[in-house]
Amino acid sequence: MAGLNEIRSKYLSFFGSNGHEVLPSGPLVPNNDPTLLFTNAGMVQFKNVFTGQETRPYKRAVTAQKCVRAGGKHNDLDNVGYTARHHTFFEMLGNFSFGDYFKADAIEFAWNLITKEFDLPKDRLLSTVYVDDDEAFNLWKKIAGFSDDRIIRIPTTDNFWSMGDTGPCGPCSEIFFDHGPKIPGGPPGSADQDGDRFIEIWNLVFMQYEQQADGTRLNLPKPSIDTGMGLERFAAVLQGTHDNYATDLMRALIVASAEASRTDPDGPHAVSHRVIADHLRSSCFLIADGVLPSNEGRGYVLRRIMRRAMRHAQLLGVTEPLMWKLVPALVRQMGDAYPELRRAEALVTETLKLEETRFRETLVRGLRLLDEELEQIGSAKVLPGEVAFKLYDTYGFPLDLTQDALRPKGIAVEQAGFDSAMQRQREEARKAWSGSGEKATETVWFELREEIGATEFLGYDTENAEAKVVAIIVDGKPAKVVAAGAEAAIITNQTPFYGESGGQVGDTGVLFNGAGVEFPVSDTLKKLGDMIVHFGKLARGEIKVGDVVEMKVDSARRRATRANHSATHLLHEALRRVLGEHVTQKGSMVAPERLRFDFSHPKPMTPDEISKVEEIVNRIIRQNSDVTTRLMTPKEAIEAGALALFGEKYGDEVRVLSMGVNDDTDGKTYSVELCGGTHVRRVGDIAIFKIIGESAVASGVRRIEALTGEGARHYLVDQERIAKEAAGALKIATEDLPARVASLVEERKRLERELNEAKKKLAMSGTGGAEASSVQAIGGVNVIARVLQGVNPKDLRGLVDEAKQQVGSGIVALVAVSEDGKGAIATGVTADLTTRFNAVELVKAGAEAMGGKGGGGRPDMAQAGGPDGDKADAALEAVRAVVGQLAGAA
Repeated sequence: MAGLNEIRSKYLSFFGSNGHEVLPSGPLVPNNDPTLLFTNAGMVQFKNVFTGQETRPYKRAVTAQKCVRAGGKHNDLDNVGYTARHHTFFEMLGNFSFGDYFKADAIEFAWNLITKEFDLPKDRLLSTVYVDDDEAFNLWKKIAGFSDDRIIRIPTTDNFWSMGDTGPCGPCSEIFFDHGPKIPGGPPGSADQDGDRFIEIWNLVFMQYEQQADGTRLNLPKPSIDTGMGLERFAAVLQGTHDNYATDLMRALIVASAEASRTDPDGPHAVSHRVIADHLRSSCFLIADGVLPSNEGRGYVLRRIMRRAMRHAQLLGVTEPLMWKLVPALVRQMGDAYPELRRAEALVTETLKLEETRFRETLVRGLRLLDEELEQIGSAKVLPGEVAFKLYDTYGFPLDLTQDALRPKGIAVEQAGFDSAMQRQREEARKAWSGSGEKATETVWFELREEIGATEFLGYDTENAEAKVVAIIVDGKPAKVVAAGAEAAIITNQTPFYGESGGQVGDTGVLFNGAGVEFPVSDTLKKLGDMIVHFGKLARGEIKVGDVVEMKVDSARRRATRANHSATHLLHEALRRVLGEHVTQKGSMVAPERLRFDFSHPKPMTPDEISKVEEIVNRIIRQNSDVTTRLMTPKEAIEAGALALFGEKYGDEVRVLSMGVNDDTDGKTYSVELCGGTHVRRVGDIAIFKIIGESAVASGVRRIEALTGEGARHYLVDQERIAKEAAGALKIATEDLPARVASLVEERKRLERELNEAKKKLAMSGTGGAEASSVQAIGGVNVIARVLQGVNPKDLRGLVDEAKQQVGSGIVALVAVSEDGKGAIATGVTADLTTRFNAVELVKAGAEAMGGKGGGGRPDMAQAGGPDGDKADAALEAVRAVVGQLAGAA
């Protein structure tokens, strides 16, 4: 029985031996398609090749592409666990021809692979073709020897693929496997085609037309091939099952889930184990490709997947986080084929554990609310949409999780009510993620890239160079010339200017020549990975395509930027050593003024941790060792221990930057990272490193801001000046400042306490209020009623207690007016009178006189407030009136 890893390897080897370039999977976050949330097919990384916007040095390729379908148009989340073939994560095997071979070779490759390499019985295979694709029909007869009844013509769009409303398109041919009559279902095109007997295992797309806006189709000059075969589905066929979850890889994950939860993998919780196995894969691979759980965009989809799995872990009766414990099982199964999974194992584990710990804290409360609502609806079979939205909005339950919890009870969610509540929230909430992606396709740059090629970057070795102008963009369009006063984007064949990328800001400087041209460069950006564009406004002269110009980078600005960029590498390694290997860069900004570094870590750093990081970085800086760079393949670099950004797209060659030495006894390199930025030549050029801030950016992501070189020196000089000025004002030595400040703070607290006590005594002495009489008899009841000046409202209750002791038997009402003009009133009734008078009733009367409502407390003590402190005397009169009424009634 062939396992999934063996099948994948054999597939890649087969096409590799047939002239195909064997390429790694593209990232799950697509680099070249802003319309996609996640990569969902093998052709995504080749989209620009198929449309002609990009060329590659090969015309044939083969991949095993990791895919996720859990958001947007392609969303299989709801069905996962309950069906035999739905997944959020799956692998798509695909072979591609870019204007090379076409239908005949594609069909022959497919037929030879599945019948000879994988030995599928020919009599259990059949194919479909588009209704009018006679060429494909005849090729299947010739190559496979199929009779006419085993080549089914399909007249619908199921067998016609298009990239969009316009653009490349063409007919498809699908290969089906017959599981036999013991499985219900009919062949494709029949009334019962949705059964499980006939399973599609491979789709061959013949890209041969260009769809026009007017509905016509033109023949492509170079027809191409795009195929896709789901590895899990194909493995199920080879392993004699129609259930993907019964295949070896998925079964291993299900067994790992069962063992960790101490439950039966095939018992009443079988669905939960299937959900966990599938969602474990999608969660781990998304995190490895740089996605972290959040409340919007890709991070929100990841969080939905994770929480659905965690909900099923709870259904298994597991009381502690489970998902993180299963990561080693996944790495064992797939780490060799996808080394990024192994490299990210520490981050994946930490993220899963943290997210499940947090989710479990809210899960119990959310499920309790759901149970309460189910009691309210009784035997009804529909949960109100407003309730489902409350679960989503308050407890973070996605709709599909609520639906999943209700499914066993046969209860549905009122979708319209949920949508209505969601729409109301959206009107006030942040603008929803648009799905535009990070690297939107800009046609003008693709066209230029094809025309002029890449820009050669000279800035690693020099900050001045000559170059030829090869393109000019004015108002977003190509131009032949730019005149003085106009803004433009200028591209040269080579440049010492660094284009913004990898967190490092673009260079500024000037382009000029002997003819009086002066073009100040205000920013430099990198387009399509290797085309460097200089932006600015032409100050003097005229620049034409073909001109030769001198290029000069702002040297001081570049020097400061280099120091900050190199410091981020030293900082990254120091954080990993102090906090742990789960620390991974999640973003950075390297500017001449300062650096900013975002990293994965679940909690704030302590002052001691920050101090240790600073100490390590500065110790490496003081070594003043050489900074070395090497060009290597990404695979060689990572094998050599270089840190890479997961999900980042690297070329055939990468720069590997090495800095510092661990210590005298170890002798190993301190920091090794893949980086295309500009850096110092010796670590001592950084001079000094100082952290000036540590804060949260998002859930599980922290940010450090720091200074180096002159920036750090100026910061420390300012700090010293401030300390000296403070010490001078206190007439003490600077080193005594901390102790003296602590003493002053304590002294101030003591004085504030004494002042407060004095204010209270003065207020109660009979000389500090508008009502100076000590005790007034109302209906035979002793009453103390005063307005107190300069008293904190929080002290009123204590003062009421003191006055009650003074009066012996009676009622106390005290009002304090704050600096902002608001009033606070407290009332007290001695124990012998609480059967006749209620302090809460009295305080409500006083509060209403000051424009307030209500009041809280006990029969013997109550307090309330009102917005109008000018009515303090009226408040006391209101209290007296109530006392008089109640005393008279008695």
